[in-house]
Amino acid sequence: MRCILYSLLILTIVLSCKENKEVVTETDVAVYLNASASVNDRVDDLMTRMTLEEKVYQMCQYVGLEHMKHAENNITAADLEKNDALGFYPGMLSKDVAKLAAEGKIGSFLHVVTPEEANALQELAQKSRLKIPLLIGIDAIHGNGLVSGSTIYPSPISQAATFADDLIEESSRQTALEMRANGMHWSFTPNIDVLRDPRWGRTGETFGEDPYLVGNMGVATIKGMQSDDFLGEDHVIACAKHLIAGSQSVNGLNASPTDVSKRTLFEVFLPPYRRAVQEADLYSIMAAHNEVAGMPGHMDKFMMNDLMRDRWGFDGFYVSDWNDISRIALWHHVAEDFKQSIEFSVNAGMDMNMHGPVFDTHLIELVNEGKVDVSRVNYACSKILEAKFKLGLFENPFVDLEKAKAVNFSEAHKKNALEQARRSIVLQKNKNNYLPLSAKGNEKTIFITGPNANNQTTLGDWVSPQPEENIVTMVEGIKSIGETNGYRINYYDSGDRSKEITEENINKAAYLASHSDIVVLVLGENSFRHDWKRKTTGENIDRATLKLSGNQMKLADKMFAIGKPVIVVYVSGSPIAEPWLEQRASAVLNTWESGAFAGQATAEILFGQVNPSGKLPLTLPRSVGQLQMIYNHKPTAFIHKYNTEKKVPLHPFGFGLSYSKFQLSEPKVSKTIFSGLEDEISVTIEVSNESNVDGEEVVQLYIRDNISSYTRPVKELKGYKRVLVKAGETQTVTISIDAESLAMYDADFNFVVEPGDFTIMTGNSSADRALKKTTISVNEKLVLDKNN
Repeated sequence: MRCILYSLLILTIVLSCKENKEVVTETDVAVYLNASASVNDRVDDLMTRMTLEEKVYQMCQYVGLEHMKHAENNITAADLEKNDALGFYPGMLSKDVAKLAAEGKIGSFLHVVTPEEANALQELAQKSRLKIPLLIGIDAIHGNGLVSGSTIYPSPISQAATFADDLIEESSRQTALEMRANGMHWSFTPNIDVLRDPRWGRTGETFGEDPYLVGNMGVATIKGMQSDDFLGEDHVIACAKHLIAGSQSVNGLNASPTDVSKRTLFEVFLPPYRRAVQEADLYSIMAAHNEVAGMPGHMDKFMMNDLMRDRWGFDGFYVSDWNDISRIALWHHVAEDFKQSIEFSVNAGMDMNMHGPVFDTHLIELVNEGKVDVSRVNYACSKILEAKFKLGLFENPFVDLEKAKAVNFSEAHKKNALEQARRSIVLQKNKNNYLPLSAKGNEKTIFITGPNANNQTTLGDWVSPQPEENIVTMVEGIKSIGETNGYRINYYDSGDRSKEITEENINKAAYLASHSDIVVLVLGENSFRHDWKRKTTGENIDRATLKLSGNQMKLADKMFAIGKPVIVVYVSGSPIAEPWLEQRASAVLNTWESGAFAGQATAEILFGQVNPSGKLPLTLPRSVGQLQMIYNHKPTAFIHKYNTEKKVPLHPFGFGLSYSKFQLSEPKVSKTIFSGLEDEISVTIEVSNESNVDGEEVVQLYIRDNISSYTRPVKELKGYKRVLVKAGETQTVTISIDAESLAMYDADFNFVVEPGDFTIMTGNSSADRALKKTTISVNEKLVLDKNN
C-alpha cells in the first residue's frame, strides 16, 4: 500500500501500514513529529508506522558520498577486504547510494567531513516516506580531526599522561560542539581497550595499561560528549570500543586472535566498560575485530547481551566495526557466508552494520525465514530512533554553515588543547638538571633536526592534514621562544620521515650540529593517517620492535659523537625503548602526540616557562624481549631472571620528572577498618615542594590485597590527584578508598570484597622505591555485584 506523508502546519498520515496490517486513518496524528511528546511516545508511534523493511534500513550505515569518490580513486576493489580506512561499493556509484538515502533505505552515514555534505545527505533523507533524519558518525578521537580546521587535542595516550580527568571531560564537550556545528552526531570514541602489548599500532589511541586510569578517562570522555542524556543540539553520542581485548593479541598485530582467560577479561579488560555503562550512561558500543578464545567479537552473545545488557544494564545499541560482520565468514571462517554472518551477529546483539549494501536484504530474509526474531530488529531500530529524537534531529537535521566557522578552533578550545599538551609531556631524563635552558641565550645556537621536527606528525592518528596556521611544529615553537630569549635557532631537514633519513643527510646534520652549542633531536614515529606509505605506527601499522624506525639511531649516534649536549624530544603515540640513547642524552622529553600546540608546549618546558608534570600511562620496557612488561603484574611474574636482559623496566608506570623537588609524607588513613558497602576511608598525604620552582605533582594511590582467594596484582592504581604546590609550600591531598577500590571477582565471578588486610601505597610513581605504605583491614565479605 502506498503511504503518503503530508507535512503542513498539522502533520497527519493519510495511509500507512502498521506491522500488524492495521490501517491508519486520516485523523491519526503523527505523534513522532510532535516535539512536545515524550521520546518514548515518539519512538513507539514511529515504530507502528514502519514496515519491517524500513526498520532494517535504520540498521544500515554507509560511508559518505565524497568518501566513496575518494576511495574509488585510491584503492581497488581487491583492496577493500583488508582496508579499514577507505571504502566504496563495487557496482554502485555515489548517485546510487544517494538514491537509497532518498528512499529511506539508509539510517546512518560515517566519515562525512563537511557541513555541506551533511546537509545534502539530510536533504535526501527528507525525501523519504517518513522523513527520518540520518545519524552521522565520525571518528572524532581527540578532536574532530578528520574535519579540516578543527581543534586537534593531544591523542588519547597523551591525554592519559595528564592524569587530569577534568581537562579531558571539557575537551570532549568542546569536541561535541565542533561535531554538531559540522553536522555530526556520533563519535566513535573513547577507545577503552586496556593496553597490554605496546607493539600494537593503536597504542596511541588508548589511555594506557591501567584499568582504573582507562576507566576514568573513558568516563570523562563519555560524560563530556553525552552530558547527562545527550539531549539537544550541543551533545553527541559516544561509542566505547572495542569489545573486547584486541589490545593483547597473540602477536601484537591488530585484529589477530586474543587468547586470555575469563578472569583476565573481568579483571583487566572489562572494568572500563562496566564503568562506562554504569557511571556515564554510555549509549553505543563497537565490537572488536578480534576473536577471544575462539569467539569472534561480532557474534559474542555472552559479551554483548548476557554480560553488558543483562548484568550491567547497557541500554544503548551496538555497531559493528568496519566490515566486521562480513568477516565472521571471510576472516574467521565460522559462518558459511555474509548472510549467515548476519544471522549470528544480530542474534548475538548487533544493532547496526558498518558499512554498506546487502546487509538489509539478507536480514529481511532472515527474519522472514524465522532465523532472526523480529524483536531483535525492533530493539535495534527503536534504540537508533531514540538517539535521533534525543539529539533533536527530527526538529532540525540541518546545520548553519556559518556556525562551524565560529565554533571550530575557537579560543576556549585552543586553550584546553594547549593546557593538555603542557600537562601530557613527560620528562623522562634530566641529567644534572640540564633543563630548563637558561632564559638568557646569550647568542648560543640551538640546532634542531630529526624526522618529526617540522611537520604535523605531532597530531597523531585519526587526523587529516590541518591548516598550517593552526599548527605549531617543534621547530616553530622552539624558534619563537628561543629567539625571544636570545638564542639563535638553526634547523636542518635530515629527512621528513624516519624512513627517508639518508647517510648524506646524517653527515650534513652532523656538520651543522658541530657548529652549534645545543642539539635538539626530534625523533619518534609517524601515525599520521593520511601518510599511509610512510606511517610507522597507528591503526594497522603494528611494530615488531620498540626501537626507533629507519636510520634515527644512526642520526642520534652522530649527534652524540660531536660532544655537544643533546636534548632528545620524542614524538610518538607508541612507546620508544632506546636505553642507550637515553643514557647518553642530557635530557629526554616524551611529548607523545600532543596535538596542535605540541611545539609551543614543548618549547615552554624546554625554556622553563612551564614545569613538566606528565606521568607515564604505561610501563616503558627496555626492549621487546621484556614483554609483557606491566606494573600491575601477578606476584610470580619476576621470580626468575632473564639471561640477557634486566627484569626492571626502563621507566615505570606513573613516572615523570619535574623541575621541582617534591617530598611526599607517609599516608594517613581516617580509620583502619573498612566495613559496609557504603563505607569510605580517606587517605591523606602531605606534599611538600622543597625547591624554588612552583610545580604540579600527581599523587598516586595503589592497593594490594595481601591474601586473596585468587591471585591479584602486586599493586593496583585506585586513586590519583594532581596538585599545584608552590615553592617552599606544602599541600594536603586526600584520596578516598571505597568498596570498589578493594573489590575482586570470586570463584563464581561475583564482584566482592574479601575479608583480610590490604596494603595502601602512595607516591609519585608505581616504582616500589617511590611508595610509602600503611595497612587497612576488612572484617567481612561484601558483595557489590552478583553474577546471577
